[in-house]
Amino acid sequence: MKIQSPAKINLFLEVCSKRPDGYHNLNTLMCCIELSDTIRLTFGQKKISVHCAHPDVPEDETNLACRAARLFFDTTRIHEGVHIDIEKNIPIGAGLGGGSSNAAAVLKGLNSFYGFPVSTTSLITAGKSIGADVPFFIYGKPAVATGIGDILTPCDCIQSCPILLIYPAIPISTAIVYKKLNLRLTKTKKINTKFLFKLNLGKDAAKQLFNDLELVAFEICPEIQEAKASLLAHDASAALMTGSGSAVFGLYENIKNAKKAYNAISQNRTWRIYLSHLVV
Repeated sequence: MKIQSPAKINLFLEVCSKRPDGYHNLNTLMCCIELSDTIRLTFGQKKISVHCAHPDVPEDETNLACRAARLFFDTTRIHEGVHIDIEKNIPIGAGLGGGSSNAAAVLKGLNSFYGFPVSTTSLITAGKSIGADVPFFIYGKPAVATGIGDILTPCDCIQSCPILLIYPAIPISTAIVYKKLNLRLTKTKKINTKFLFKLNLGKDAAKQLFNDLELVAFEICPEIQEAKASLLAHDASAALMTGSGSAVFGLYENIKNAKKAYNAISQNRTWRIYLSHLVV
């Protein structure tokens, strides 16, 4: 079975409070993009195994995709195995959710192959134990996520548009970003979780996007701020760091402008540039 495992971006990210368990309560709008990993599942195996050619992806039980398979078989009491092959296209340590997406893809793929023994609601609940972003990837549509990112409210008014994604080729630690965050100093405009986000790519687009983690990430990795400035200098309607970084995306009104920006920014040989679209 071959499955596409998409990346995500955060169109806004508000850090609301720190929880007793060490996690943070969030209010964030997430949307998948066309950039994706490819997952291939080989069934009829005696055990769970995983392979990925990327040197930074573990090939043992610490891999989230492997954990997802174990969770599925334990939950369903199906005594089989599966081999998971991951073709990695999503940058690692970029705030794009690649590992969580892989886990969700495995859960959905196994559930489909075995005739849907687990409901989507139960699959989302189970996925939370693997990672906070896994429920969103199981859901697979634009959603406002609250709690630690696992409570999802559909956001049906997002329209697809071209995006340009810059990965500065420097991974950044989510744990370090949150550790350095001072909630008392976050000054972004707070929003109502029940609002309807209308992606207006006109002159006010930049006012609609914010990320409480940006300034902290800029201090850790100045290249993130440089990437954002480059997108805005090349006609992006708005630009923002996604998640805890280090990837930055720019929204474009049309594919012509996005391609023009791609060609210009690609002159920077140290950055990895992706031309993609929002998936709605």
